[in-house]
Amino acid sequence: MPFRLAILASGNGTNAQAMIDACQKGLLPITIAVIVSNVPSANVLNRAKKAGIPACVVDHKAFANREAYDQALLAAINDYHVDAIALAGYMRLLSAHFLQAFPGKVLNLHPAILPSFPGLHGARDAINYGVKLTGATVHFVDEIMDNGPVIIQAAVPVIDTETEEELLTRIHALEHRIYPQALAWLATNRLSVQGRCVHLTPSKVNLAKPLPNAFVWPPLEDGF
Repeated sequence: MPFRLAILASGNGTNAQAMIDACQKGLLPITIAVIVSNVPSANVLNRAKKAGIPACVVDHKAFANREAYDQALLAAINDYHVDAIALAGYMRLLSAHFLQAFPGKVLNLHPAILPSFPGLHGARDAINYGVKLTGATVHFVDEIMDNGPVIIQAAVPVIDTETEEELLTRIHALEHRIYPQALAWLATNRLSVQGRCVHLTPSKVNLAKPLPNAFVWPPLEDGF
């Protein structure tokens, strides 16, 4: 049986597109079973339609509280019999009830090197703090925002003269590589968690060439 993934997204969906592209290239051994958005006008829904992927909207504004919304979200996702959840610019916290339905199978991407600069504005906060390195983190999701065990991180220098948008452009380019890589590891059962430490089972896959002006760990594998 193929590994089936649901993508939750609230906006443009560039990371969802990176996953779609990786699947179409044969790099990601996953079937994207459904893309779900809480925003009816989100562009990610157009990306799903173009790729021929089922999509649905569960509008959070139609529900009285987070628990009621997450129950409806779970019901919608369960129709597609998925194995894991990828949050790709999904701008809502998930309840404990939702996470318990997919233990160790919900992943998120954050535009900073966690645990530094959690929250909505990771890149902006990094610039304002004056750090010299920032980047992106793929991690497992728990009940605390941007807190779960780290799977893979990428670091880039912060250039004094650049804007937040320019920094985010460089971070996004790395996100589009490390997120599909993390999902490939998950789908092939190469990740295990002990406490806060995520262990990656080695393989004989060749590593990708090092990236200019960036550092990724664990290293990207060939194709990513």
